[in-house]
Amino acid sequence: MTVAEARAVPGTEDKRRIPRRPDRVPYAVVLGGLLVMLLVSLVAATGIGPVRVPPDEVGRILLHHLTGGGDSTLTSDLIVWRIRFPRVLLGAVVGAGLALSGAVVQSVVRNPIADPYLLGLSSGASVGAVVVLTTGLAVLGALTLPTAAFLGAAGAMAVVLVLARQHGRLLPLRLVLVGVACAHLLGGVTSFLLTRSESAAVQQQIIFWLLGGLSGARWESLAVPAVVVLVGTALLMLVSRRLNVLVLGEEACAALGVSATVLRRQLLVLVTLLTGTVVAVSGGIGFVGLIVPHLARMIVGADHRRMLPVTVTLGALFLIWSDVAARMLISPTELPIGILTAFLGVPFFLLVMRARGLAGEEM
Repeated sequence: MTVAEARAVPGTEDKRRIPRRPDRVPYAVVLGGLLVMLLVSLVAATGIGPVRVPPDEVGRILLHHLTGGGDSTLTSDLIVWRIRFPRVLLGAVVGAGLALSGAVVQSVVRNPIADPYLLGLSSGASVGAVVVLTTGLAVLGALTLPTAAFLGAAGAMAVVLVLARQHGRLLPLRLVLVGVACAHLLGGVTSFLLTRSESAAVQQQIIFWLLGGLSGARWESLAVPAVVVLVGTALLMLVSRRLNVLVLGEEACAALGVSATVLRRQLLVLVTLLTGTVVAVSGGIGFVGLIVPHLARMIVGADHRRMLPVTVTLGALFLIWSDVAARMLISPTELPIGILTAFLGVPFFLLVMRARGLAGEEM
């Protein structure tokens, strides 16, 4: 690809490599429809549980707490406002964060089967969390576990970045290979710590955390991940054109004066912040960052300026309803979300891979 060819394409896209899906439905209608679905889902999912709360009652309770109107004398006020609504909101934030991270990682490593877990971020977070659970550390009180999980993810990413460098460059293939190796090593460390624990209760707590869940959602645990995901989304939208260039490869980046290595490093730091923050409050929920970006590309194409907002919205919707299913399928027992997303994600991904011929293909 020559400099003239790269500069001749609006938005820096090469139509042969980043096709723009023909708009059967205008993009604004698609995104607007998804946002309406998200708002409806926030209310509907809040009312679903062992104790059913009608949507109109949920609406009145939320209206009272958010605006001062509505009705605060309803008996379900505590269930809706203190228990379920924070959980639904946290599910939306976590789903959006994981989906967004997956979309960026797939672009950074130019591999459609990549996600944050492939780079060892989840494994690093798991080691940090398991160390806290097995040792009983409580240096920061309730914040000790999420802080340790975030630091574990950041440490894993730092190791991957150092080991993946070759002659001062970060190459996609090396990132994937080093990330997979680190993920397996850290997974072994987690298993070792789990087997060394002598408390059955602690072992059960560790296993449930590793499989992911939102049962511990509280208003206090919502603010930090929500801010991180919102800021991360805004920053990624600002560099969405550069993401399009990065997908085209080293030559396209050089032709347009973009340092692929510096951009990859910056994006991976941001992905670490996103993934570490949401995993710290939800545990290991897999496949969201893998399958949701594919759904977004199927709907609006691969242009990141259009795909990223759709990915965020779809991720939120996906995890909201996955959490509803997880808490209702075997009620009154709660199913870890990671199990459910695996059951949903693996068949879907195999179908997409077969339909689009993704095996062994770079983006």
